[in-house]
Amino acid sequence: MKRMIGLAGAGLLLLGLAACGDESTAGGTLTGKTYLSTSITEDGKPKQLAAQTRVKLQFTDDGRLIADAGCNTMQASVSTSDGNLTLKDPLAMTDMGCPGSRGEQDGWLSKLLQSKPSWKLANDTLTLVADSTTIALSDQSTLTPDLKLDGTKWTLDSVVSQDTVGKIVGSEKAWITFNGERVTGFTGCNELNGVVARAATTVTFGELATTRRACAGDEGTMEKALTKGLHGEMSYQITGNGLRLQAGDAGLTFIAAR
Repeated sequence: MKRMIGLAGAGLLLLGLAACGDESTAGGTLTGKTYLSTSITEDGKPKQLAAQTRVKLQFTDDGRLIADAGCNTMQASVSTSDGNLTLKDPLAMTDMGCPGSRGEQDGWLSKLLQSKPSWKLANDTLTLVADSTTIALSDQSTLTPDLKLDGTKWTLDSVVSQDTVGKIVGSEKAWITFNGERVTGFTGCNELNGVVARAATTVTFGELATTRRACAGDEGTMEKALTKGLHGEMSYQITGNGLRLQAGDAGLTFIAAR
Protein backbone atom coordinates (compact mmCIF):
# COMPACT_ATOMS: atom_id res chain seq x y z
CA MET A 1 0.00 0.00 0.00
CA LYS A 2 1.46 3.38 -0.96
CA ARG A 3 2.00 5.91 1.82
CA MET A 4 0.92 8.89 -0.25
CA ILE A 5 -1.44 11.09 1.73
CA GLY A 6 -3.54 14.24 1.84
CA LEU A 7 -3.17 17.24 4.09
CA ALA A 8 -4.21 15.40 7.23
CA GLY A 9 -2.15 12.21 6.86
CA ALA A 10 1.43 11.10 7.43
CA GLY A 11 4.25 9.84 5.22
CA LEU A 12 4.39 11.35 1.73
CA LEU A 13 2.28 14.45 1.25
CA LEU A 14 1.34 16.08 -2.02
CA LEU A 15 0.61 19.78 -2.24
CA GLY A 16 -1.08 21.43 -5.22
CA LEU A 17 0.83 24.38 -6.62
CA ALA A 18 -1.29 27.43 -7.32
CA ALA A 19 -0.09 30.25 -9.52
CA CYS A 20 -0.68 33.98 -9.19
CA GLY A 21 1.04 37.01 -7.69
CA ASP A 22 1.29 40.80 -7.61
CA GLU A 23 3.94 43.44 -7.97
CA SER A 24 5.17 44.86 -4.69
CA THR A 25 4.80 48.44 -3.48
CA ALA A 26 6.90 48.42 -0.28
CA GLY A 27 10.46 48.98 -1.41
CA GLY A 28 11.00 46.43 -4.15
CA THR A 29 9.86 43.06 -5.41
CA LEU A 30 9.94 39.81 -3.43
CA THR A 31 9.31 37.55 -6.43
CA GLY A 32 11.96 34.91 -7.01
CA LYS A 33 13.70 35.50 -3.68
CA THR A 34 14.12 33.51 -0.48
CA TYR A 35 14.55 35.09 2.94
CA LEU A 36 15.83 33.67 6.24
CA SER A 37 15.03 35.15 9.65
CA THR A 38 17.81 36.91 11.55
CA SER A 39 15.80 38.24 14.49
CA ILE A 40 12.25 38.06 15.89
CA THR A 41 10.66 40.18 18.59
CA GLU A 42 7.28 39.92 20.33
CA ASP A 43 6.04 42.75 22.53
CA GLY A 44 9.48 44.31 22.18
CA LYS A 45 11.28 41.24 23.53
CA PRO A 46 13.41 38.74 21.58
CA LYS A 47 11.60 35.53 20.62
CA GLN A 48 13.69 32.36 20.76
CA LEU A 49 13.08 29.69 18.15
CA ALA A 50 13.84 25.99 18.62
CA ALA A 51 17.49 25.05 18.26
CA GLN A 52 18.80 24.98 14.67
CA THR A 53 15.60 26.45 13.20
CA ARG A 54 14.70 29.73 11.56
CA VAL A 55 11.81 31.15 9.56
CA LYS A 56 12.22 30.68 5.81
CA LEU A 57 10.03 32.52 3.28
CA GLN A 58 10.30 31.73 -0.43
CA PHE A 59 8.44 33.88 -2.98
CA THR A 60 8.16 31.88 -6.20
CA ASP A 61 8.06 33.20 -9.74
CA ASP A 62 4.47 31.94 -10.12
CA GLY A 63 3.10 33.95 -7.19
CA ARG A 64 3.27 31.53 -4.26
CA LEU A 65 4.67 31.90 -0.77
CA ILE A 66 6.38 28.76 0.56
CA ALA A 67 7.27 29.00 4.25
CA ASP A 68 8.58 26.92 7.10
CA ALA A 69 9.82 27.37 10.64
CA GLY A 70 11.97 24.28 10.91
CA CYS A 71 9.56 21.38 10.44
CA ASN A 72 6.48 21.39 8.18
CA THR A 73 6.24 23.31 4.90
CA MET A 74 3.25 25.58 4.25
CA GLN A 75 2.27 27.41 1.07
CA ALA A 76 -0.41 29.49 -0.64
CA SER A 77 -0.83 31.96 -3.47
CA VAL A 78 0.04 35.40 -2.14
CA SER A 79 -0.51 39.05 -2.96
CA THR A 80 2.24 41.50 -1.98
CA SER A 81 0.41 44.66 -3.07
CA ASP A 82 -0.28 47.64 -0.79
CA GLY A 83 2.55 46.69 1.55
CA ASN A 84 0.83 43.60 2.98
CA LEU A 85 1.24 39.86 2.50
CA THR A 86 -2.25 38.57 1.77
CA LEU A 87 -2.86 34.87 1.20
CA LYS A 88 -5.22 34.32 -1.72
CA ASP A 89 -6.26 30.79 -0.79
CA PRO A 90 -6.18 28.54 2.28
CA LEU A 91 -2.72 27.78 3.62
CA ALA A 92 -1.74 24.19 2.74
CA MET A 93 0.65 22.47 5.14
CA THR A 94 2.48 19.19 5.31
CA ASP A 95 1.61 17.00 8.28
CA MET A 96 4.80 15.57 9.69
CA GLY A 97 4.99 15.13 13.44
CA CYS A 98 7.10 17.89 14.98
CA PRO A 99 8.13 17.36 18.62
CA GLY A 100 7.95 20.09 21.23
CA SER A 101 8.54 23.68 20.25
CA ARG A 102 8.95 22.88 16.54
CA GLY A 103 5.27 21.96 16.31
CA GLU A 104 4.30 25.10 18.21
CA GLN A 105 6.37 27.18 15.78
CA ASP A 106 4.38 25.82 12.85
CA GLY A 107 1.14 27.05 14.42
CA TRP A 108 2.68 30.39 15.33
CA LEU A 109 4.00 31.03 11.79
CA SER A 110 0.77 29.85 10.15
CA LYS A 111 -1.30 32.25 12.27
CA LEU A 112 1.08 35.12 11.56
CA LEU A 113 1.02 34.61 7.78
CA GLN A 114 -2.77 34.50 7.76
CA SER A 115 -2.97 37.82 9.65
CA LYS A 116 -1.98 39.87 6.56
CA PRO A 117 1.31 41.17 8.00
CA SER A 118 2.79 44.36 6.61
CA TRP A 119 6.16 44.16 4.91
CA LYS A 120 8.98 46.46 3.90
CA LEU A 121 12.12 45.74 1.90
CA ALA A 122 15.32 47.73 2.41
CA ASN A 123 18.28 46.46 0.38
CA ASP A 124 18.54 42.75 1.33
CA THR A 125 16.50 43.03 4.54
CA LEU A 126 12.80 42.12 4.64
CA THR A 127 10.78 43.18 7.68
CA LEU A 128 7.37 41.69 8.52
CA VAL A 129 5.12 43.22 11.18
CA ALA A 130 1.98 41.58 12.56
CA ASP A 131 0.47 43.16 15.67
CA SER A 132 3.26 43.08 18.28
CA THR A 133 5.51 40.68 16.30
CA THR A 134 8.36 41.86 14.08
CA ILE A 135 10.46 39.48 11.98
CA ALA A 136 13.65 40.67 10.28
CA LEU A 137 14.85 38.46 7.44
CA SER A 138 17.80 38.62 5.07
CA ASP A 139 18.12 37.48 1.47
CA GLN A 140 19.32 33.88 1.50
CA SER A 141 21.86 34.60 -1.23
CA THR A 142 23.57 37.03 1.15
CA LEU A 143 23.44 34.83 4.25
CA THR A 144 24.27 31.51 2.58
CA PRO A 145 26.25 31.79 -0.68
CA ASP A 146 25.75 28.93 -3.14
CA LEU A 147 27.52 25.76 -2.03
CA LYS A 148 29.56 23.54 -4.34
CA LEU A 149 28.00 20.42 -5.82
CA ASP A 150 31.05 18.30 -5.02
CA GLY A 151 31.88 17.38 -1.44
CA THR A 152 28.58 18.57 0.07
CA LYS A 153 26.39 16.10 1.91
CA TRP A 154 22.96 16.73 0.37
CA THR A 155 20.06 15.44 2.48
CA LEU A 156 16.75 14.65 0.78
CA ASP A 157 14.07 17.31 1.29
CA SER A 158 11.19 16.70 -1.13
CA VAL A 159 9.99 14.86 -4.24
CA VAL A 160 8.63 16.91 -7.17
CA SER A 161 6.11 15.37 -9.58
CA GLN A 162 4.31 17.50 -12.19
CA ASP A 163 2.60 20.24 -10.16
CA THR A 164 3.06 18.71 -6.71
CA VAL A 165 5.74 18.69 -4.02
CA GLY A 166 5.97 15.65 -1.75
CA LYS A 167 7.40 15.43 1.76
CA ILE A 168 8.56 12.12 3.20
CA VAL A 169 8.76 11.39 6.91
CA GLY A 170 12.40 11.01 7.96
CA SER A 171 13.75 12.29 4.64
CA GLU A 172 16.71 13.90 6.40
CA LYS A 173 18.14 10.39 6.90
CA ALA A 174 18.64 9.98 3.14
CA TRP A 175 21.56 11.75 1.49
CA ILE A 176 23.92 11.83 -1.50
CA THR A 177 27.39 13.23 -2.11
CA PHE A 178 29.05 13.95 -5.45
CA ASN A 179 32.79 13.50 -5.93
CA GLY A 180 33.83 13.91 -9.54
CA GLU A 181 32.32 11.05 -11.51
CA ARG A 182 31.10 9.18 -8.44
CA VAL A 183 27.96 9.55 -6.36
CA THR A 184 27.59 7.88 -2.97
CA GLY A 185 24.91 8.10 -0.34
CA PHE A 186 22.33 6.47 1.89
CA THR A 187 18.68 5.80 0.99
CA GLY A 188 17.51 5.91 4.59
CA CYS A 189 17.78 2.12 4.55
CA ASN A 190 20.68 1.07 2.30
CA GLU A 191 23.99 2.51 1.15
CA LEU A 192 24.17 3.49 -2.53
CA ASN A 193 26.89 4.27 -5.04
CA GLY A 194 27.21 4.78 -8.76
CA VAL A 195 28.78 6.74 -11.59
CA VAL A 196 27.67 10.12 -12.87
CA ALA A 197 28.64 12.15 -15.95
CA ARG A 198 28.97 15.89 -15.46
CA ALA A 199 28.26 18.92 -17.64
CA ALA A 200 27.86 22.63 -16.93
CA THR A 201 24.24 22.44 -15.75
CA THR A 202 23.42 18.73 -15.89
CA VAL A 203 24.37 15.44 -14.29
CA THR A 204 23.67 12.05 -15.87
CA PHE A 205 23.28 9.10 -13.54
CA GLY A 206 24.33 5.59 -14.49
CA GLU A 207 22.83 2.57 -12.76
CA LEU A 208 22.97 2.87 -8.97
CA ALA A 209 24.02 -0.03 -6.76
CA THR A 210 22.65 -0.44 -3.22
CA THR A 211 23.17 -2.80 -0.35
CA ARG A 212 20.49 -5.46 0.11
CA ARG A 213 18.75 -4.71 3.40
CA ALA A 214 14.97 -5.13 3.14
CA CYS A 215 13.19 -1.78 3.53
CA ALA A 216 9.58 -1.50 4.69
CA GLY A 217 7.23 1.35 5.60
CA ASP A 218 8.60 4.90 5.39
CA GLU A 219 12.12 3.60 4.75
CA GLY A 220 10.93 1.70 1.71
CA THR A 221 8.99 4.70 0.41
CA MET A 222 12.01 6.92 0.82
CA GLU A 223 14.42 4.50 -0.85
CA LYS A 224 12.11 4.03 -3.83
CA ALA A 225 11.67 7.79 -4.27
CA LEU A 226 15.41 8.44 -4.11
CA THR A 227 16.63 5.62 -6.36
CA LYS A 228 13.84 6.16 -8.90
CA GLY A 229 14.46 9.92 -8.90
CA LEU A 230 18.22 9.68 -9.53
CA HIS A 231 17.94 8.45 -13.09
CA GLY A 232 19.38 9.49 -16.42
CA GLU A 233 20.15 13.09 -17.34
CA MET A 234 18.96 15.71 -14.86
CA SER A 235 19.47 19.46 -14.72
CA TYR A 236 20.78 20.75 -11.42
CA GLN A 237 20.49 24.08 -9.70
CA ILE A 238 22.10 25.16 -6.43
CA THR A 239 20.62 28.06 -4.50
CA GLY A 240 22.38 28.77 -1.23
CA ASN A 241 22.34 25.49 0.69
CA GLY A 242 19.70 23.89 -1.54
CA LEU A 243 20.07 21.56 -4.54
CA ARG A 244 17.35 20.81 -7.08
CA LEU A 245 17.66 17.93 -9.56
CA GLN A 246 15.06 17.98 -12.34
CA ALA A 247 14.16 15.84 -15.35
CA GLY A 248 11.07 17.06 -17.17
CA ASP A 249 8.26 17.48 -14.63
CA ALA A 250 9.88 15.21 -12.02
CA GLY A 251 12.69 15.93 -9.61
CA LEU A 252 14.17 15.90 -6.13
CA THR A 253 15.23 18.70 -3.80
CA PHE A 254 17.98 18.47 -1.21
CA ILE A 255 19.34 20.60 1.63
CA ALA A 256 22.98 20.64 2.71
CA ALA A 257 23.51 18.79 5.98
CA ARG A 258 24.30 21.05 8.91
